[in-house]
Amino acid sequence: MADIYSIITGTGSYIPEIRIKNEDFLDKEFYNRDGTKFTKTNEEIVAKLEEITTIKERRYASDDISTSDIAYFAAEKAIESAGIDKEELDYIIVAHNFGDVAADNIYMDLVPTLAAKVKKKLKIKNPYAVAYDLPFGCPGWVQGAIQADYFIKSGDAKKALVIGSEILSKVVDPHDVDSMLYGDGAGAVIMEAKESDTPVGILTHLARTDALNHAGMLFMDKSYNQSLIHNGKPFVKMHGRKLYQYALETVPLTVKKCLEKSNTDLSEVSKVLIHQANGKMDDAILERLFQLYGKKEIPEHTMPMTISWLGNSSVATVPTLLDLIMKGELEPHEINTGDKIVFASVGAGMSINTFVYKWQ
Repeated sequence: MADIYSIITGTGSYIPEIRIKNEDFLDKEFYNRDGTKFTKTNEEIVAKLEEITTIKERRYASDDISTSDIAYFAAEKAIESAGIDKEELDYIIVAHNFGDVAADNIYMDLVPTLAAKVKKKLKIKNPYAVAYDLPFGCPGWVQGAIQADYFIKSGDAKKALVIGSEILSKVVDPHDVDSMLYGDGAGAVIMEAKESDTPVGILTHLARTDALNHAGMLFMDKSYNQSLIHNGKPFVKMHGRKLYQYALETVPLTVKKCLEKSNTDLSEVSKVLIHQANGKMDDAILERLFQLYGKKEIPEHTMPMTISWLGNSSVATVPTLLDLIMKGELEPHEINTGDKIVFASVGAGMSINTFVYKWQ
């Protein structure tokens, strides 16, 4: 007897046109946590960041568009890609962290939800297309896909739109060197129910939250430039080294556990699509994962990367990565029928999630 599986039938993304290169930060004033100015030159600071993270540039949204706007742009493309009637959607899930960020609003705007705004922009009339937001740190989009999988496999839904959208450029402290990590963007997928005699789509998933000891590694706080008049504005902050160590120790183990849960050996995995906050960190995570299986060599093109030119776009990273591959815009990477793919992310909370997917 056939079982119900959740498959991805369409993808879409929005990559802002404004390119911010590393040299654009050379005229910034950077401060330490204690409010003192950096003694190193900006040339040294920028060069070190590129060496550590591999980031050369990132994309920023223009001031005339908000987070819900770019979520809508990505959603339109995903719906078109899937070739579905938007009125047939059962769920619209929008992952984000900072609400409907706009240039003229320094406060978090969550009323109504971004998902409700996206539904309105899509002009969907169906009242039973439930629209809600999911703030879950950088792993938000992956968690949205996991929730959609639950809805589909329970019989509660046949079609779901899952979006990850973020404008980080307007919530970063311009005087914090970590501001150079972040970019803006949105990615979306359509997930549908499929009857199959053999496993396909999402095979299994796993998530964890290590809040007891690690909840404070990403947080909101005032600018490091203590002389700013508007220093009451909260900016995103992080303890980068601790986060790096946490991810390196925990993400590979979580992915391995999820692979085992689906009876999938690492040798069967064609691609690892992972959240990208730091290029060198992701390389180390993949290397550690292969070490857990006693493997020293990693097959070429296993882990597609976009961080060098898109930066860290939080919840948008993984769905954007998938869309670029599916649209043939990230050569030489491609995904073919039967390929098994690992999706994984790590972020504020601290939370990690992952799912194993067999392409249909």
